[in-house]
Amino acid sequence: MKKFTHISARSIDEAVAALRQYGDRACLIAGGTDILGKMKDDILPRYPEALVDIKGIAGLEFLREEKGSLRIGALTRLEDIAREPRIREKYSALAQAAGRTASPHLREMGTLAGNLCQDIRCWYYRNPNNRFPCLRKGGGRCYAIEGDNRYHSILGGSVEGGCYAVHPSDTAPALVALNAEVRTTKRTLPVEDLFGVDVARTTVLDSDEIVTEIRVPAPKAGSRSAFLKFAIRKSIDFPIVNCAAMIACRNGAVASSRICLNAVAVRPYRAAGAEKTILKKRIDEPLAEAAGIAALSGAKPMGHNGYMVQVARVLVKRAILACAG
Repeated sequence: MKKFTHISARSIDEAVAALRQYGDRACLIAGGTDILGKMKDDILPRYPEALVDIKGIAGLEFLREEKGSLRIGALTRLEDIAREPRIREKYSALAQAAGRTASPHLREMGTLAGNLCQDIRCWYYRNPNNRFPCLRKGGGRCYAIEGDNRYHSILGGSVEGGCYAVHPSDTAPALVALNAEVRTTKRTLPVEDLFGVDVARTTVLDSDEIVTEIRVPAPKAGSRSAFLKFAIRKSIDFPIVNCAAMIACRNGAVASSRICLNAVAVRPYRAAGAEKTILKKRIDEPLAEAAGIAALSGAKPMGHNGYMVQVARVLVKRAILACAG
């Protein structure tokens, strides 16, 4: 690793001031499970001059229910979320997603905000020593279009010229399905609107903006949620496809639903077609299967990832059936 300045912030204001001082030349660090790997492999288009360490800031690690919502501090560890009985009971999709993220050791270090804001895993982008100057590094092309795109987007690209790297978070689709919101040092926005695509960025956050907490509204009466993940290995691996759903039923029929896929597109993907398919209907296996097909009606697989379409359809189907009990 190259030399850098390490700033141990003791308050949010101190952290924000440091980020403003260094601008795009600084990165945040908390659990460190993403940024340290990127620095060791020297994959970033610009090596950070400073790391602003926020894990010592008091009051950013908490879990509590308050005024009809679940409040989770940005630095709350994934393992604590996965094990919390209240979350497992009332916000099942989130507990299941946190429990399927990475390995037990990484979950003991990784934070919820870090998992939401993590960088892409495309192997061209992540290739050591910055070998491929791709679009997400400010370069001129997406190497996956004509290269190895087994785990890239099946729902089109973004960035001028087309970047097909997928968003890798497990907790993101769960929080989108649960209609959560993110609070930062500047604003409050739905988790669904947090994600963006830019050079070395996967969120819409400004360079001096810090996530402080996530709020999840209490589920409606008669609702259930679930999270499912397909990966090569049960532990450590990032998702090839994952899916979360929250469905509320009234008189045996679907009153409302939120279904979100991830690792299939450049941002977490709301499966609006699936939601429309099941609305005001009684859930059974044929309906869930039809919803899975509708969820991927706009799929545009690349040369080597067509199999992901069927995987995503099956996960949508199973998530819906899991919510139906």
